[in-house]
Amino acid sequence: MKAIECLKYGGVENLMLSNVEKPTPKDNEVLIKICATSVTTSDVLIRRMNEPMIPRFILQLIFGFGRPRNPVLGMVTAGIVEGKGKDVTLFEIGDEVFAYGSISPTKRRFGSYAEYISLPEDWNLSLKPVNLSFEEAAAIPYGGLLASHLLKKTNINKGDKILIYGASGSIGTMAIQLAKHMGAHVTSVCSRRNSELATSLGSDKMIDYTLENAEKQLETYKYVIDAVGNSKSSKLKDESKKAVTSNGKYISIDHGTPLTPKEAFFNLKSLAEQGKITPVIDSIYPLEKMAEAHTYVEMGHKRGNVVITI
Repeated sequence: MKAIECLKYGGVENLMLSNVEKPTPKDNEVLIKICATSVTTSDVLIRRMNEPMIPRFILQLIFGFGRPRNPVLGMVTAGIVEGKGKDVTLFEIGDEVFAYGSISPTKRRFGSYAEYISLPEDWNLSLKPVNLSFEEAAAIPYGGLLASHLLKKTNINKGDKILIYGASGSIGTMAIQLAKHMGAHVTSVCSRRNSELATSLGSDKMIDYTLENAEKQLETYKYVIDAVGNSKSSKLKDESKKAVTSNGKYISIDHGTPLTPKEAFFNLKSLAEQGKITPVIDSIYPLEKMAEAHTYVEMGHKRGNVVITI
């Protein structure tokens, strides 16, 4: 089968189109013919592997030294069940599904930069929301699960004011919608070109981080949600960390290992089917243009998600 392999850590030139062995599902696994996946910021981080020495060493302990242990990256899947193991009871051949290849810090599987993947039936795997295309379904798991992880650390009551820093990315666009569903009053930090997008997702106010003295627009918030972490810094970012009420909290995506439990995944599916959350797609590339997609994501200005069709 066709797959994109990361031959070694570094630049996008190390992403190569290859022919690799098609997976065979184990007894409790389903074989999925992938129709769409996505390129995430985490994919780029793993491919580059240019963190400071200690974090880089820890990451390579997890993912492999010199090159990824599994050279086929990607954890987001949307596609069609083509085969299954003898013990599978939840899915039938022909089912349209979507999935995320991580259910806990110790249970994760890469491999969606390919034509096929096998996943255990009891992982973050479900029938695709019927109202979404494969491309739209592939734009939900990564941002949705990480936004859910951030918001699970809150106790939002109706009308509570929260600030979302990095509101136009895959995590931020989901965080806006999930926070509004919880009843929050949302202020989004993004550029002017993305303000209309943030408003369309439910944001009540915007702060344009490109403006001089943008930090003067800050109010006080029960929660400041940092959806970009240490990858971006500014005076506005520094001041936003202090813009919390006496009982408030600053919550960053860099605080601890994100958890991706099944209940969060199935909640996202339910909300998508009800039209309560909308996946945001910036651009779509074919599998063969994976290097271009990585280059674009690495620039750090995508709106929502970058999707790959297969």
